[in-house]
Amino acid sequence: MTQEAASVPITVRTDKRTVGAIDALAGAMDRSRNYIVNQAIQQYLDANAWQVKRIKAGMEDARAGRVSPAEEVFAAIGDKRGWTL
Repeated sequence: MTQEAASVPITVRTDKRTVGAIDALAGAMDRSRNYIVNQAIQQYLDANAWQVKRIKAGMEDARAGRVSPAEEVFAAIGDKRGWTL
């Protein structure tokens, strides 16, 4: 029975300044370069997945007519924050 590897290697090219910043952060956190890069990738994927999900939901709302005029939205935000527009 073949067991699948828990991780697979990838290669990324970047400038020396970025590698230096990664290494400095890794050293300060007592972590590996690999750990820092994986954390950064995961945060990027999470943030963008959330954004894509919200955009799709907004597009569905717009198609279904569940929208408000921008002026009303801005006025409601201003009222909530005590701003005068």
